[in-house]
Amino acid sequence: MAPKKKPARSMSDEHKAALAEGRSQGRAVRVYLEALAANKPKRGRKRTTENVKKRLEAVEVELLTADPLSKLQLTQEKFDLESELAAADGPTVDLDALEAGFVEAAAGYAERKGISYAAFRAVGVSPAVLRKAGVPRTA
Repeated sequence: MAPKKKPARSMSDEHKAALAEGRSQGRAVRVYLEALAANKPKRGRKRTTENVKKRLEAVEVELLTADPLSKLQLTQEKFDLESELAAADGPTVDLDALEAGFVEAAAGYAERKGISYAAFRAVGVSPAVLRKAGVPRTA
């Protein structure tokens, strides 16, 4: 006995459009939240590239006379400082453009996924951005 063939299914154009819109909204929200997390202000005094370069020079001098265990720690610090310098010189994120995409997509995304105002606030989205996006404070 031959296995039965399943009838071919096709999605309607409306369904395809809804899926595309959902992907687009999800992408806009994800990219904005990732940018917020990456650019979150750090505690303490901000280090300038000049200060990092000075410390890097000092570490290289200390490496010349360091014992093996100190040399290991100084080498790691050197790697960290070099990566910090590279990140400072890297491309900056256009948070305004990402915010505009978020504002466009957030209300529909939140409604579709059942995400509350409080959840957005808990991950760092400001009240002003949520107001612009039209995400209501209450469900």
